[in-house]
Amino acid sequence: MLPHERIPYSPISARPRLTLPGGARLLVWVVVNVEEWNPQEPMPRTVLTPPAGGSPMPDIPNWAWHEYGNRVGFWRMLAVFDRFKLPAVLAINGSAIAAYEPIARAALDRGWEFIGHGFTQKNMQKVSDERADIRKTTDAIRAFTGRAPRGWLGPGLTETWDTPDLLAEHGYEYVCDWVLDDQPVRVKTRSRPLVSIPYTQECNDVAMMLIQHHAAGEYRTRAIDQFEQLYADAETSARVMALVVHPYIMGAPHRLRYFREAVEHITSKPGVLLWTGEQILDWYLSAEKAAAGRASGVAAV
Repeated sequence: MLPHERIPYSPISARPRLTLPGGARLLVWVVVNVEEWNPQEPMPRTVLTPPAGGSPMPDIPNWAWHEYGNRVGFWRMLAVFDRFKLPAVLAINGSAIAAYEPIARAALDRGWEFIGHGFTQKNMQKVSDERADIRKTTDAIRAFTGRAPRGWLGPGLTETWDTPDLLAEHGYEYVCDWVLDDQPVRVKTRSRPLVSIPYTQECNDVAMMLIQHHAAGEYRTRAIDQFEQLYADAETSARVMALVVHPYIMGAPHRLRYFREAVEHITSKPGVLLWTGEQILDWYLSAEKAAAGRASGVAAV
């Protein structure tokens, strides 16, 4: 299926009103990406280019740059989550659970939601057997947490033409790769629908820091600006905002304060719910069902 066949066009202004419990208006979820980078393959991202160019192996400077995030940056960020009692979603490579078990343990102890993020940090188009990769990722999360993941975020948001179908067949219920809306929407597959939960490319530290090369403070500025606009939009119908962080990026000493200050601003506003992906999924499915009931009731009258 082509993208517009999986998610038909729907103007947000023409949809039934979505309401949140307790009179809240905006949902915010925070996704922490934890990855394992294979030193025997080209690095997924680079901070330094080698003097002679190319993709040397081993690429020690860039591997170590990422490794710092898992050794130090994650733990620096964790203090922010603990301070604000933030629920979080851990998008983790299946292989990273064993490679960085203390990180996975810290997330599990805090009740974070685990979602699939590929078995290793590699484009899904470059995975030799996508079905096996999804299965291995699912099995690794289930073995560690005691339950299968409900959500999926492709490495770098990558998918093949078959990814949504394979995810549905493996029991996944929501996906984050389709960044095209401020509300959850249905995704058609060969078997049963998935739900696309709003993720973000623009309030994503990879885009800001590594691709657009902004100063560290851009993270706070952009997050607050996006939050304020979505908060205003949500006066008429609930919206969803995502914040995305990687330990090797926002966990760096010169950047952490801007993540902390963005969180401080967001949590100070009334009518904001900090939820996990599965909480957003369950709310949306319930709200969608209620809206359909109201519509059928009006039609019956």
